[in-house]
Amino acid sequence: MKPLEIEVFLCRSDNFGVLLHDSETGNTVSIDAPEEAPIIGALNRRGWTLTHIFTTHHHHDHVEANLSLKEKFGCEINGPHDEAIAIPGIDRSSADGDEFEFSGHRVQVIATPGHTAGHICYYLPDDGLLFAADTLFAMGCGRLFERPAADMWKSFQKLMTLPDETKVYFGHEYTLSNARFALTVDPENEVLKKRAVEVDTLRNEGRFTIPTTIGLEKQTNPYMRVADAAIRTHLGLADAADEDVFAEIRTRKDKF
Repeated sequence: MKPLEIEVFLCRSDNFGVLLHDSETGNTVSIDAPEEAPIIGALNRRGWTLTHIFTTHHHHDHVEANLSLKEKFGCEINGPHDEAIAIPGIDRSSADGDEFEFSGHRVQVIATPGHTAGHICYYLPDDGLLFAADTLFAMGCGRLFERPAADMWKSFQKLMTLPDETKVYFGHEYTLSNARFALTVDPENEVLKKRAVEVDTLRNEGRFTIPTTIGLEKQTNPYMRVADAAIRTHLGLADAADEDVFAEIRTRKDKF
């Protein structure tokens, strides 16, 4: 089986558009549908035809183009079971632990409530790919709109069990801001310091910071490092529960 081809591009102001293409079947999936024109532009650049949309959550900037793309291409839309009523054009829904195939590639569904109540991530274990949308960002996590920090921490714990080499595609180009914030929480982390410099260079050159990996996030993402003694001491939470440290970091980021 040939590896899936991946095309990454910007939609709206800072949303990532991501297309996956299977050259053997010609099938192409869009991870969410933030904006019609950039998605069609990317399809045209590559000579691909859209056959599927994998929706991660109901926010407008992730489903705006669902209906227009479905009308144009007749594509099948998969979305989160717990938000199915809010996903435009949905054809089938998936819940935590579900598995299906995209052109012979296994796709596992991981429920990651936090940013929204029904947010899901799509994990392709044989391809080493995770599409995390607004749950896990490079050195960050999504804002908590519909579920408390304790729920998001449980979601992060699920993702942390994935292999370190798993490539993570996330929903927004927030990496520069996330790196700057992470340094305020984890200032002595040498790997983080180095990564922050690299990210600054990438953005100054107009390049994307996607994808990351689970292993790199374990080293540099403060939300995955809540057990770290230095972070806990820095926050004055040496003996706090992990979920409380997570909550404090997210609260500080909201004010950053």
